[in-house]
Amino acid sequence: MTDAGTPLFEIRDLHAVTADEHRIEILKGVDLTVGAGEVHAIMGPNGSGKSTLASCLLGSPEYEVTEGQILFRGDDITDWGPDVRGKAGIFLAFQYPQEIPGVSVLNFLRQALSARKGIDLSMLELRLAIMEWMAKLDMDPAFADRFVNEGFSGGEKKRNEILQMAILEPEFAVLDETDSGLDIDALRVVADGVGQVRAARPELGVLAITHYQRLLDELHPDRVHLLVDGRIVTSGGPELATALESEGYEAWR
Repeated sequence: MTDAGTPLFEIRDLHAVTADEHRIEILKGVDLTVGAGEVHAIMGPNGSGKSTLASCLLGSPEYEVTEGQILFRGDDITDWGPDVRGKAGIFLAFQYPQEIPGVSVLNFLRQALSARKGIDLSMLELRLAIMEWMAKLDMDPAFADRFVNEGFSGGEKKRNEILQMAILEPEFAVLDETDSGLDIDALRVVADGVGQVRAARPELGVLAITHYQRLLDELHPDRVHLLVDGRIVTSGGPELATALESEGYEAWR
């Protein structure tokens, strides 16, 4: 059990390079602290390192952390693998969710929940829980028996990511451009789903990575951070997102 004063999630002076022969430095010293129950947002221009940061937080082998630390509930998880981080309670909603042919949404969630929490629910129990969340996310119940993301529209894939977050009950969730490719109605459904997950789990910490204010209008973040050239160059309240939307990023480049 961690001390009450220990942040839920903390990034300290994080540096990362591509894990290939080029070893291009993408993150150049990122510092960030997210408390339990808080929503933080990261905005920034293309190529600033936003998705690289998301990948590093989940332990992607595509990048190598060369300096700094990632801490979860006070534990240094910098060297933990993606599966260990997921089981510990860290969740990533992907910008481009992958299809998993041959594996139904129901079976995927049953296996993931068993790995995450050691709970072996019956198919009936899990189906009832999924149906409840599918109704909240405006998803067709038939999707429970379809292969993961196969033939799903962009909005359906993003809803499925939020469904996974609801069922797996993480402690900390990273939303990597969840608004990408969504029209305003689908965005509101997804954002409302995130809000309902937070209502059910008020201690959930959220880090939302986005280009646009429209998602933040729905999520109401506590803090907004601007990432430029691999560093957070300024932070503020929701008003920072409004300023960036109207003024752009040029002043910070």
